[in-house]
Amino acid sequence: MTEQPLRVIVVDDHTVMRAGVVALLAADPAITIVGEAGDGREAVDLVRRLAPDVALVDLRMPVLDGVAATAEIVPTGTRVLILTTYDTDTDIERAVEAGAIGYLLKDTTREQLADAIRAAARGETVLAPRVAERLVARMRRPAQVPLTSRETDVLNAVADGLSNAEIGRRLVIAEATVKTHLLRIFAKLDVSDRTHAVVVALERGLLVR
Repeated sequence: MTEQPLRVIVVDDHTVMRAGVVALLAADPAITIVGEAGDGREAVDLVRRLAPDVALVDLRMPVLDGVAATAEIVPTGTRVLILTTYDTDTDIERAVEAGAIGYLLKDTTREQLADAIRAAARGETVLAPRVAERLVARMRRPAQVPLTSRETDVLNAVADGLSNAEIGRRLVIAEATVKTHLLRIFAKLDVSDRTHAVVVALERGLLVR
């Protein structure tokens, strides 16, 4: 008995990119594109109406982004395979936490994409090599040491563009104490300057702006 083709939807707000993915997969008899969506909300509605096996979902989209759409799609039983150009730790973690079964980058080949769709449909985790490397590297990092409330205050002041002297006046502490806090912050965040400290802290959710 011949197996039925896997039913797939393609979700991307860029029409040309979406058409390219559809064209890539058109030659594979084991995969049928049953729908397309231009944003996350359309994708969720499409999944509920068509119940595809796999949804190929971009991350950055209007109305509802890929992570939010993934969180709504996963409970329906459709597997979500992220297909994006973004490979930052934050993007990867958010997608995985939302329930995505795989994370691919848009430089993947047709064969790799088709294989990933089949694997995702079987319930297997699929990661682009570069994504897998980032996750492994992150797992090997020493456990992050949390910032104290005072260090967070200092870093928030840095993010506001204040000098060490201005931070001291705001927090009613000596300028030398501000410098000490900054050195500890740099060590904890593994950075060497104020700008990178703010960037890393924002990426890790330690500061809310």
